[in-house]
Amino acid sequence: MKKIIKNGKIITPMRILNDCSVVIMQDKIECILDNDEIKYEQSDEVIDAGGRFVSPGFIDIHTHGGGGHDFMDGTVKSIIEAAKAHMNYGTTTIVPTTESSTIEEIFDTLDNFKEAKKNCKNCPELLGVHLEGPYFSMEQKGAQNPRYIRNPDYEEYTKILNYSNDIVNWTIAPELEGALRMGRELTERGILCSIGHSNATYEDVLKAFENGYRHVTHLYSGMSTVRRINAFRYAGVVESAFLINGLTVEIIADGVHLPESLLKLIYKIKGSDKICLITDSMRAAGMPEGIYMCGSLKDGTKVVVEDGVAKLMDRTSFAGSVATADRLLKTMVRIANVPIQEAVKMMTLTPAKIMGIDNRKGTISTGKDADIVIFDDDINVFYVMVNGETRVNRL
Repeated sequence: MKKIIKNGKIITPMRILNDCSVVIMQDKIECILDNDEIKYEQSDEVIDAGGRFVSPGFIDIHTHGGGGHDFMDGTVKSIIEAAKAHMNYGTTTIVPTTESSTIEEIFDTLDNFKEAKKNCKNCPELLGVHLEGPYFSMEQKGAQNPRYIRNPDYEEYTKILNYSNDIVNWTIAPELEGALRMGRELTERGILCSIGHSNATYEDVLKAFENGYRHVTHLYSGMSTVRRINAFRYAGVVESAFLINGLTVEIIADGVHLPESLLKLIYKIKGSDKICLITDSMRAAGMPEGIYMCGSLKDGTKVVVEDGVAKLMDRTSFAGSVATADRLLKTMVRIANVPIQEAVKMMTLTPAKIMGIDNRKGTISTGKDADIVIFDDDINVFYVMVNGETRVNRL
């Protein structure tokens, strides 16, 4: 049985197609046809988009939780429920992210992820795990727990790498002793090596790039910018991300972490091919404001969610976002004035390329996974399909 999505504005990386339909066979996109080319059969399932946008499924490569659950809560259920919470807002592929912690807690999270991946029904695709820390600069720790921050240790991180094949990204401060060797190790294993929570100078970042680092975690958050060292000015991670063309970046486009001016600056310099939108959300994503635990229930940090963001209790720092994917698109379109197809690219094709899955995800085109989102002009999500199966239907 074919599924046909008709009467929608189909978003491609270059343009928006009207008067066309998407044809899906099982879990793959078969083709896009002009409406007058479609031959309907009685067995076909027809989905009427009602004039709304038809987009590739959203890909969130950096999120810590949602729906009241954190990916490090220590249970399989917490991973599944947090992933489902984000699916309601259009996320069809998700990369659960850890925080700085003990090696035992990392192992526990990897074990639970493996089980969740096998047993997650009616979920987004669980692509793999992003380890954020614990090899960070203490000066740029942000809301990361300082008890666990340390330099890379070869025996420790190879033990973690050998424990699981589900690790797809690791964020590290590259200026730390041992970080360059770690970058080479991750690159050899085909794992994305990212710069984050770092006080590096341009010279440090250049060395990191030469040793396999290819991505910058939540640009502007938890990283150095221009500063004086012994009276001389040095460029930091932010400027390095702009100067080194080979570095991709991710941004928390919740409308709070970055103001309009910086959103426009990043887009102007890096462009949609080098930017991916991330939620970096904690458990309060999709939940009411109030007091929550950032990180695991066992060993997290109490935070307050107000003004559309999570903050440390003393209000000195943000502690992760409460955004969902639809909010990221709204921010880029309404605040940064980015064209809708460019904003969608930063939530679909660009993260797919960064994670090396653009051969099967990121665009509505023949042979790709049938991950589809339908949303209206105000970017309210009405319909979500994952691998050809309807998961959310508000049409």
